[in-house]
Amino acid sequence: MLIDNEEGLCLMMEAVLVDNGYTVKTHTRSFEAVEAFAPGQWDLVISDIKMPGMDGLEVLQKIKAREPAVPVIMITAYATVEMSIQALRRGAYDMLTKPFEPEELLYRVKNALKHTELLEENRELREELVGKYRFDNIVGASAGLKAVLERVEKIAGRDTSVLITGESGTGKELIAQAIHYNSPRKDRKFIAINCGALPESILESELFGYKKGAFTGAAENRQGLLEAANGGTLFLDEAGNLPMNVQKTLLRFLQEQEFTRVGDTKPTRVDVRIISATNSDLKATIKAGTFREDLYYRLNVLNIHLPPLRERNADIPLLAAHFVSLQNRKFGTSIKGLSPEAMDQACRYSWPGNIRELKNVIEACMAMEDGDHIGQPVLSQFIEIPAREEEREATAEAVSEEGEYAKAISRFETEYLRGLLKKHGWNIEAAARDAGMNMATIYRKMKKYGIRRDSPS
Repeated sequence: MLIDNEEGLCLMMEAVLVDNGYTVKTHTRSFEAVEAFAPGQWDLVISDIKMPGMDGLEVLQKIKAREPAVPVIMITAYATVEMSIQALRRGAYDMLTKPFEPEELLYRVKNALKHTELLEENRELREELVGKYRFDNIVGASAGLKAVLERVEKIAGRDTSVLITGESGTGKELIAQAIHYNSPRKDRKFIAINCGALPESILESELFGYKKGAFTGAAENRQGLLEAANGGTLFLDEAGNLPMNVQKTLLRFLQEQEFTRVGDTKPTRVDVRIISATNSDLKATIKAGTFREDLYYRLNVLNIHLPPLRERNADIPLLAAHFVSLQNRKFGTSIKGLSPEAMDQACRYSWPGNIRELKNVIEACMAMEDGDHIGQPVLSQFIEIPAREEEREATAEAVSEEGEYAKAISRFETEYLRGLLKKHGWNIEAAARDAGMNMATIYRKMKKYGIRRDSPS
């Protein structure tokens, strides 16, 4: 949208922009332009500042009130510092001073539209993230998972600390993301750190940052993750591994909403929600003296416990289908799922690595499978499949019966052959002819049963 009371300038700008592929609408009256402006309809507004009736600064203010994200370029023949500051304070994206060449106009327009594209991409990414972590996008239908999601939904809007417990691989970070992206903080950062993956000295500076000169190699001030997450959420995975000195600083933050960088003397205040997770028994670590009891109660204001996959048996087919679908999209394959036999075996496996193990096994099976479905022979290469109780009993019975039968056959053949050989004076050829057997068979069975001429009868 072009707004300028000088009709000639409007026509010139319109011609330049249209020649370069832009769709343009011009207005020479500011009141009409503001009345015609509708949110979502325009990618860019260019307005003169000096206009009769409603001036450009007022136009800018009214447009920004209707659509804050739309960029506005202001044109002026008198670009004073004060005027520029006013325009920028009211939300102008750029200032263009008359007279200007067509190339300069195009350069400013391209920059402004690039800004719009980035804003739109960010908006789409935020919507995608929120959609990805909606509660109904978490896969599963078991009673255990439904109870967890009901609790998560209640907790998400309450801006307080949450502790997520559960075995490794149960999806604790996914639940933490669901809490964040369904909370009032969803438009701000979600930052995660694995507290068990870094040495104590590095973990402290990663979380809280440091001041220049705090230690050898600290050449400049460094912002920590806690400060980087300001306004958003910090997820502390494996919080049971936090060193004591880090626990002390974190406790102060949870109490006062402020912390001190390594090597600094002045505290830093931030607004961050803490979500932590652990697969260890923190009460046991408190008794062992490696975890502060006061910090535990600060982190565990609200608790969510994730059941292991072996207690969510009904979710295995849904999760398997979900991971198959993800791999199909990623690699352009068309595996339809698990065969009935493979699914039956998967549902009877205990999955000690939980959802993470299931995901990895599905990926591995799809790399090896040649058919339309993941079959039991391929699945059994990656997991040790337990036999059913009735199958174990039948196998044991069959082995037992086979053992008795084999013993009976052995006794019969030994007695028969020994009697046959004695009858023919241990003449192998005659014995074979009489029995209708070849000599090689007689020799093989003699060796098998240890039958010799001098052996006892």
